[in-house]
Amino acid sequence: MKNFFTTLSHIWKIEDLRVRLTNTLLFLLIYRVGSFVVLPGVVYSTLSNTNGKEGLVGLLNMFAGGSFSRASIFALGVMPYISASIVVQLLGIAVPYFAKLQKEGESGRNKINQWTRYLTIGITALQAVGYVKSQIGANQISPAVGVATFNIMSVFILTAGTLFVMWLGEKITDKGIGNGISLIIMVGIIAQLPGAFAREFEVRTNGAGGLVTFIVEILGLIGVVMLTILIVQGTRKVGVQYAKRIVGNKQYGGVRQYIPLKVNAAGVMPIIFAQALMFIPAYIPQLFPSIATNPVVMSLASYTSWGYNILFAVLIIVFTYFYTAITINPSQMAEDMKKNGGFIPGIKPGRTTADFIDGVISKITLPGSIFLAIIAIIPAIVTLIGVNNLFARFFGGTSLIILVGVVLDTLQQIESHLLMRHYDGLMKTGRITGRTAIPTSAGSTPPVI
Repeated sequence: MKNFFTTLSHIWKIEDLRVRLTNTLLFLLIYRVGSFVVLPGVVYSTLSNTNGKEGLVGLLNMFAGGSFSRASIFALGVMPYISASIVVQLLGIAVPYFAKLQKEGESGRNKINQWTRYLTIGITALQAVGYVKSQIGANQISPAVGVATFNIMSVFILTAGTLFVMWLGEKITDKGIGNGISLIIMVGIIAQLPGAFAREFEVRTNGAGGLVTFIVEILGLIGVVMLTILIVQGTRKVGVQYAKRIVGNKQYGGVRQYIPLKVNAAGVMPIIFAQALMFIPAYIPQLFPSIATNPVVMSLASYTSWGYNILFAVLIIVFTYFYTAITINPSQMAEDMKKNGGFIPGIKPGRTTADFIDGVISKITLPGSIFLAIIAIIPAIVTLIGVNNLFARFFGGTSLIILVGVVLDTLQQIESHLLMRHYDGLMKTGRITGRTAIPTSAGSTPPVI
């Protein structure tokens, strides 16, 4: 405990880190305050306390930090931006123009980000229309405003709200600590945790299973958290030998290091991508009421159905491979290794090394992706066996993976700032001593989100 407070004091002493943490907290505070600002014209007293807290709509509400059920100006959150990012990254595979932009470095990324913003506006506008039509009834609109005026005005406000949240996320990434969009989602999820915990405790202590059942649930949650941390932090170490070089009177190389290939190199992004696509079936009945009773549509709109969870798991596995492929470039890693005089023992430099690294990544990505898929569908399982819907979302699933992944990523960034200034970090067990990882640009996360 003493070391922990000593580390906090070190964080406060580093001006750059202190400023970044302060900026992050300030931007997140702005987001949380804005999530309580209700759309102009909505009579707040007519909104139900349970509105938007059940089923798939409840997941939307969680990712929006409760803004969805409060008819807030941030009701749509950042999910339209994430959906737009998915589309643009898929275009990078199918359309030569976007594939070329991905290879143009900083200028290409700027153009891709611009296209993503344009697409976000269109997606947000469509979702805003569906939200206003399905979530806000005529009896909840002030007579002084009028339904037609309210609908038009709300679409513009909701679109502007999502763009503002997107801007906040980019500012956090640029001037704060951690991935801004992921932190905004994490804060929205954490905001729902106290209420979910209190509700489950009340239900269990009032006779539905008793206190023992509640304790078993908490122990189960702790176990899932530990397994999630294990898979998020798990790495496959590939040994690398560097040839000796003598420059002047100094000797360089001649040491054995390793490349730490993460089992879950894609982090939380496959879950977020898959969840963003799974929100689409929930909007189909709202936009096209004539097919709302179709069995397939109904199945995909219910997050406890077999159809929804099977498709959700498949999407997670696919996106894990997809995001790993665009995040880690084995050919670039092999080329950088060759330029620095490094080689993997028993493997020829160049193309053979790239194929070897690619094979290792493929092998470790499969169990990692399956684990993510299993964790993601646990909430549906525990809901069916009696855990209340709100608390079940923290019992594994998307919420837990995002919380664990974002917290660990943020702590690692703080750790890097401390270690650069020769301070002990917050995560001593994660430090590399004696042998260091090979820094390569191929393993960095694209600044799309």
